[in-house]
Amino acid sequence: MYYIVNSDKSFAQAVEALDAAVKRHKFGVLHVHDIGATLRGKGQSFAGECKVFEVCSPAHAAAVLASDLRLNTALPCRISVYTEQGKTRLGMIEPERMLELLSSDPALTKVAREVGDATRRMIDEAK
Repeated sequence: MYYIVNSDKSFAQAVEALDAAVKRHKFGVLHVHDIGATLRGKGQSFAGECKVFEVCSPAHAAAVLASDLRLNTALPCRISVYTEQGKTRLGMIEPERMLELLSSDPALTKVAREVGDATRRMIDEAK
């Protein structure tokens, strides 16, 4: 269900590497949420770092929405860079697993596989 890898890079280096990998694969970065800073800014204790990238391939997103507009709630894809127990990690919920839970349309299997393959490569390149 999850695809998570460890990185030897610092948190900042992994964030920079993921941003570059997303763009190399011709996905767009719609937004980056700094979860750690947001929580601390709201007075919540959060010792680690966590940035969530919202990434999108317009062609793949259009295919998903054409199948079932309700799937807009599962878009865009999210890839996280975070620290846990002193280690930098990158991860995501696998698109294939998420879509198979939400839709039985066989046409989405190919789309989900393509997106999953691309996002795993992005993560692997960034680690």
